[in-house]
Amino acid sequence: MLHTPHGSIETPFFCVVGTAGAVKGVTPDELRELDAGVLLANTYHLFLRPGADVVHQLGGLHRFMGWDGPIVTDSGGFQVFSLGSGIEHGVGKQIGMFPGDDTPDTGRRPRGQAARLVRIDADGATFTSHIDGSRQRLTPESSIATQEALGADIILAFDEPTSPLHDAEYTREAMDRTHRWALRCLSARTREGQSLYGIVQGGAFDELRSASARFIGSLPFDGAAIGGSLGRSKADMHAVLDWSFAQLPEAWPRHLLGIGEPEDLFSCVARGVDQFDCVAPTRLGRHGQLYTPSGKLLVTRPEFAEDAAPIDAECGCYTCRTGFSRGYLRHLFAANELLGYTLASVHNLHFILDLMRKIRAAVRGDYLGELQTEFLSRYVGGAAR
Repeated sequence: MLHTPHGSIETPFFCVVGTAGAVKGVTPDELRELDAGVLLANTYHLFLRPGADVVHQLGGLHRFMGWDGPIVTDSGGFQVFSLGSGIEHGVGKQIGMFPGDDTPDTGRRPRGQAARLVRIDADGATFTSHIDGSRQRLTPESSIATQEALGADIILAFDEPTSPLHDAEYTREAMDRTHRWALRCLSARTREGQSLYGIVQGGAFDELRSASARFIGSLPFDGAAIGGSLGRSKADMHAVLDWSFAQLPEAWPRHLLGIGEPEDLFSCVARGVDQFDCVAPTRLGRHGQLYTPSGKLLVTRPEFAEDAAPIDAECGCYTCRTGFSRGYLRHLFAANELLGYTLASVHNLHFILDLMRKIRAAVRGDYLGELQTEFLSRYVGGAAR
């Protein structure tokens, strides 16, 4: 159980991502009905628009979002570096979102897109806003000040993530910089009641991950998050978790940043992850990809045009229990009706949050392995279209 000023949370749990202070297509009341529990907002985006001072003036992030439960904010570090088009190591960064991608980022920007550079120095990072092209700057101190003004329950230290394209030498440099920034983040904190997590870096290098976890674990943080490159495969990600967790204080909560697909939840919980966040449920929902026990179903396909069945007859979400058909959902997407985004996102969030409830029960009942085998035999081996 994790205790925060806005409520206690059973672990492990999934943070629903509300990047700019809102979960796309889903209202706070709908999130409460889903028993969402915890939201995660993005410091980088709120720093740029509307600004932490505006959020603070309007009552803080909880009142601003109309959400009375726990909120996590990231440090902004990932977005600062991942939204900059890389031109060379040490100047620009471009970070792939998920391990195991078949098309690793080459650092080439899309045709017609101007370069958005990130420049790093010992003090912090200067970057170009993706909104208006203005030059902006974040340091460990300003990241902490921003997150304190936003007023989240759990905040993260400012770090320098690296990508799978970085070698061990540069990954070590970035890790050392992250460690120096971690000390400055601890010194900068002034607000009581907020938990501050350190970030473990080191890429997919055993020696570096272990060293980073030992260093972060020696500091007076309230928990740890695993960030940066998780390698090029799920096996790499699992190794990164094992290397990191072996060196962290056993009592600390552990957040795996940006990971949360159904098949990942089991293996990562088994390795000791307490917290997840991922945009996949709502992002996939907005593109018509729906979670089912037999895998993902792409409801925009032509064969669903006259399908009277719900997404999943066994699902208890609002979308399925109300009886909205696959044919209706396909129509909504074809007609660009925003209701389609909401109904799909509500279903996907229900699927993930319900799966997390089952995983929590399995951990307490000591049958996680059996639940994993049962779930994956259908989900991975199923024939969802």
